[in-house]
Amino acid sequence: MNMQFNSVEELFERLKPALISKVYELKHQGYRYLEVEDVWNYLKEKKWQGSTNLSLNQMVSDIFSSDNTLIDDFFKEKLNAKKRKMYFES
Repeated sequence: MNMQFNSVEELFERLKPALISKVYELKHQGYRYLEVEDVWNYLKEKKWQGSTNLSLNQMVSDIFSSDNTLIDDFFKEKLNAKKRKMYFES
């Protein structure tokens, strides 16, 4: 069964249950500040960047198998970049 999505938002909504489950795992392991959008952004920008024709089951597998430390590092990198930008803009 080949599923087609009309937008990134539609794909996000379809993957949201798996993303929520991953966030529960992260919070259980002490990453209490990470949210669904953080995992989603990590996957979009790091894991799936440049990928084509990914199946839904491959994407769900990627969500569950993603390294929690790498997700956390990505989040902190983005947070630090945002802080630096705010500092230089003020």
